[in-house]
Amino acid sequence: MDEVGTTQQYYIAAGSSPSEDRTRVLKYGKCFAVFNRYGDIVPLGLGEHGVFFRGCRHLSEFVLGLWNARPLLLSSNVQADNFAFVADLANVDVTENQNIAVPRGTLHLVRSRFLWRDVAHEELRIVNYGLKSLRVPIQIAFAADYADIFEVRGMRREHRGRRLEDEITATSILMTYEGLDHQLRRTCIQADPAPVAITPSELQFEASLGPGKSATFHLSVDCNPQSHHRSIGYSRAMAGAETELKAASSSLCKISSSNDRLTSWVRRSLADVEMMTMGNPETNYPYAGVPWFSTVFGRDGIITAMQMLWIAPQIAKGVLLFLASTQATEIDLKNEAQPGKIIHETRGGEMATLGEVPFGRYYGSIDSTPLFLILAGCYFDYTGDVKFLEHLRPHIDMALDWIDRYGDVDGDGFVEYAPHGEKGLVQQGWKDSNDSVFHVDGTIADPPIALCEVQGYVYAAKMAAAKIYAAWNDMQRQRSLESEAAELRHHFEEAFWCDEISTYALALDGHKQPCRVRTSNPGHCLFSGIASPERANLVAHTLVSTDFFSGWGIRTVGCHEARYNPLSYHNGSVWPHDNAIIAAGMARYDFREFAGRILMSLLDLSSSVELQRLPELFCGVDRRVGQGPTLYPVACSPQAWAAGAVFMLLQACLGITIDAKNRRVVFDRPYLPQGIPQLSIRDLRIEDCRVSLFLERDSGPVRIQVLEKHGEVDVVGK
Repeated sequence: MDEVGTTQQYYIAAGSSPSEDRTRVLKYGKCFAVFNRYGDIVPLGLGEHGVFFRGCRHLSEFVLGLWNARPLLLSSNVQADNFAFVADLANVDVTENQNIAVPRGTLHLVRSRFLWRDVAHEELRIVNYGLKSLRVPIQIAFAADYADIFEVRGMRREHRGRRLEDEITATSILMTYEGLDHQLRRTCIQADPAPVAITPSELQFEASLGPGKSATFHLSVDCNPQSHHRSIGYSRAMAGAETELKAASSSLCKISSSNDRLTSWVRRSLADVEMMTMGNPETNYPYAGVPWFSTVFGRDGIITAMQMLWIAPQIAKGVLLFLASTQATEIDLKNEAQPGKIIHETRGGEMATLGEVPFGRYYGSIDSTPLFLILAGCYFDYTGDVKFLEHLRPHIDMALDWIDRYGDVDGDGFVEYAPHGEKGLVQQGWKDSNDSVFHVDGTIADPPIALCEVQGYVYAAKMAAAKIYAAWNDMQRQRSLESEAAELRHHFEEAFWCDEISTYALALDGHKQPCRVRTSNPGHCLFSGIASPERANLVAHTLVSTDFFSGWGIRTVGCHEARYNPLSYHNGSVWPHDNAIIAAGMARYDFREFAGRILMSLLDLSSSVELQRLPELFCGVDRRVGQGPTLYPVACSPQAWAAGAVFMLLQACLGITIDAKNRRVVFDRPYLPQGIPQLSIRDLRIEDCRVSLFLERDSGPVRIQVLEKHGEVDVVGK
């Protein structure tokens, strides 16, 4: 049986090679754009280019031409803060009667683009550096296919909606699609100044330029024109967007290093998390990734919030608030909903609305609920916000009840999953491809499946909830939860430990047989604290062995396992967020040097990829001298929890925690790898206090210097 073709319904298809390996991405709220280095949206390769809004592609082609020819690309980039894309272009040689009438490079074209409030704004500024006047014809070919994001990913639909007649004026074209869900999706392209002509597939301009003269054209692509009375124009939109970006960045601490590569990686990562969060209607909730997962994901949002907690606790609060508001209250098995369960993902596209895919509001993740409780406990530790936790109390109660009542399907004390709906996910842990849970001979495990890391999450969730109930002065509930966690830990060690592979089993299958496969999953058991110290030592050393450590990071599956494939999605690839969680777990058991090794490998990776942006994943091929990493063809980039990885890695090495109750910044045996001799943390906030710190690697312990303090806050080293 072809597992991908017949059982992996939501596989992201790659029928041809990407049209270009260096796409550019912009995002604001529900809108994002994917295009090439020229700024063009081209319907080639994987077909992922476009301007998307609410899960629908509103623009599937947008190609610029001068004299009906593609310009020369000089350079292009997305700004370090991810605000705008800028490309420098020039004309190619223009011939007349077999003679060169306009030599290449006579014209300089600067193409700028940014997104704000459902609109893609674009500026074309063209300068004539020639010695004679020119009449320059400019064309923009465009199209709107209104494909659902799942169609773009490769799914086929028997029926689609219909295009209505375009409405064309002197300065604009309005395109409309009526979906099978009876929703109208509109796209308005507006031009200033007015084009020479507008057709259903092209905008035509003409620039009359004397020597040394310039002309500027502005375009807007509005994906939600019914919400706007009129376009506010390029300059006003830019001013508004820049003001919003500055306000969002002002509350974040600044991290820099004597290692410039680390500084660049941190800057880009912070900008990526901001981009995945800014403009979202779910306040302070980072969407998962562009292009395939630009929406709310429960697991991704929680883990990103954990990664960012020490520098941006407002993200954790936003994630907790939204997940509480969407917590399931009744049983709906086709969507995997059960009372108290935390959502897996939400989507608002046509196919989700019609139920062609189950992800309108889908609860098919086994780990989002315990992770929600862990995040609530971490947020309380870092902020001391008892009032907010009181608001969450009924949701915390419901989540704990779900773990005991619905999470443990067969009453054996472990939380497991078995899919209910026909259209949902078969595997419901973070490795959710169909072939990710298997036995040593490669046989796919039968459900219900109890993943090792999920038991760790449940252990940590009950310990976190115990602390919360203690803060509420419910000591009986505290003791009960601590006792349940201790019992789970005991049974976990008995059922999951495998001496012959020096690590925990990946999972127990439906027959309670362990999947004796070496994977990265047990690294999460270190993160949760469920592992005994002796066995944590073995797990940590196993994960940094050559079977796992590629030189770029830790693989998801050991290289001698039956289903190992370094080019696969989950069975041998390297995921930055997975590595960050493992590093945090290693640091918990005092293996900070191992955490530092992971940090440095991903630092090298960030220096080897464009924009210093870590992708969702990359291939687990061994590192080769003088060569960069092997990239995964359909990985999301940016991806929120890949961007957040650097902050969890730094926290793991530094042992830094925020004790808001006592207004303390605590460093527990801080460690800096050899490649990072110095680190600066400026404006680290605890409530209304701020502190700036300088850390330096020495022959002995890391030295911590307080540079500046505003308010009563102590810095404590252990």
